[in-house]
Amino acid sequence: MESRSQHESNGAGGGKQPNPLVQSLLPLVVDVGVPMASYYLLSDGFGLSEVAALAWSSVVPALRTVWSLVRRSGVNGLALLILVVNVVGLATSTVTGDPRLMLAKDSVTSSVIGISIIVSVYLGKPLMTAGLKPFATKGAPAGEAAWDRLAAGSVPFRRAERRFSLIWGTVLLTECVVKGIGAYTVPVHTMVWLGTVLTVVAIAVAMVVGGGSCADPMEKMVKAEVERAAETATGDAGAAASAAATAPAAG
Repeated sequence: MESRSQHESNGAGGGKQPNPLVQSLLPLVVDVGVPMASYYLLSDGFGLSEVAALAWSSVVPALRTVWSLVRRSGVNGLALLILVVNVVGLATSTVTGDPRLMLAKDSVTSSVIGISIIVSVYLGKPLMTAGLKPFATKGAPAGEAAWDRLAAGSVPFRRAERRFSLIWGTVLLTECVVKGIGAYTVPVHTMVWLGTVLTVVAIAVAMVVGGGSCADPMEKMVKAEVERAAETATGDAGAAASAAATAPAAG
């Protein structure tokens, strides 16, 4: 009873914490929403050219990436790679004065993320696990221990973990292709908001598909493993107590 109440208490406490997956995607929302609003404000409100408006609207995401790298003790290789792609693309498109090249830069960024996620799966270190593990374990020590046991001994669990990252990588690569085509076929003023819509749709699709087929089942597997371990520990404790109680009588 005690272990069950503790488990429920941990679950209730974990429910109050922000969703780790949402937290991990929040910077992406900033990178999408702020540039779009900034572009239309600078272009329609202040009369800047398309190139200038696109350039200045890219400043906030770049600064956010720099700040995320500075405040962390270690270097986030993916964030650094995205920053380099953005800076190089911004510099190239500004020099050429081609706003469509600046729009294409965003699709390159998506492709870099997508390819990196897919490659990480085949290297045995899926990038999306960083957000997936806290979601499935609720940050509880028992949940994290259960995750580690499942990751070491459960083929279905490892398969779901890899599939989750593959889904995200594939969706982002698809978004990259669509946005790349749109950058050179759709009017620039339209493609700015349309590109944002495509990104939001891609995130929604990845969350729904990845959540339903991978994240939710993995969360249930972790929960079942936690309960199994708790029952085993209770049984072992009972057996030990029974042995201790009968030992004097045997002597």
